Amino acid sequence: MGIPEQLAQVKEKVHAAASMRAASLKLAEPVPPRLVAVSKTKPVEDLKEAYDAGHRHFGENYVQELVEKSPQMPADVQWHFIGHLQSNKVGMLVKGCPSLACLETIDSEKLARTVDKAWQAAYPERSLGVMVQVNSSGEESKNGVEPSEVAALCKVIATECEGLRLVGLMTIGAPDYSGCRTEDFETLKKCREEAAAASNLEVDSLELSMGMSADYENAIREGSTSVRVGSSIFGARHYPK
Repeated sequence: MGIPEQLAQVKEKVHAAASMRAASLKLAEPVPPRLVAVSKTKPVEDLKEAYDAGHRHFGENYVQELVEKSPQMPADVQWHFIGHLQSNKVGMLVKGCPSLACLETIDSEKLARTVDKAWQAAYPERSLGVMVQVNSSGEESKNGVEPSEVAALCKVIATECEGLRLVGLMTIGAPDYSGCRTEDFETLKKCREEAAAASNLEVDSLELSMGMSADYENAIREGSTSVRVGSSIFGARHYPK
């Protein structure tokens, strides 16, 4: 099965999970979440296959890879950066990807202010959508803000970073036998309520980016508005030795 067929299969599952959530909430129409096709380590030719099949949201984990791929793709691609971002790579990311739609991994006030400054200098006419990454599982190996610190960071972004637009929260979560643990999803939803209250925002105005290849259907049923799916679309990744 090729990339277009695998993409279509994932989209079918996304819609089915959204329909199940809508039924459980007694909503008239399901609201399918955004599907971010994660293309790390994959060649641009693979991305173009997904693009030609109608897909527009792509996610990358590494700054260098995103900066190399973005000029080779059509201008209407919506790029999401979903990897850990070091402060010394902010300039490269901002200047190298003018079509960056969302930076999903803000994990400190320092990083938020660094990105804000760089973005305003490069593109003063428009803001950049950002998410705060939450370490919902408490694992030392995971990046992200502790849940207790999320609301304060969100308030800084929403009220003091003029070049940034707070669009939501993101988590990776701890894996269990079926993907991410449901308690990580619950933690992110609680953080969203606290962040909205602290920043004087409507809860539903903040997105929840949660769910990957192993658990995106469950994440959607739990309320995810954006899922990050890679290997189910592009196949297994091949890392250089």
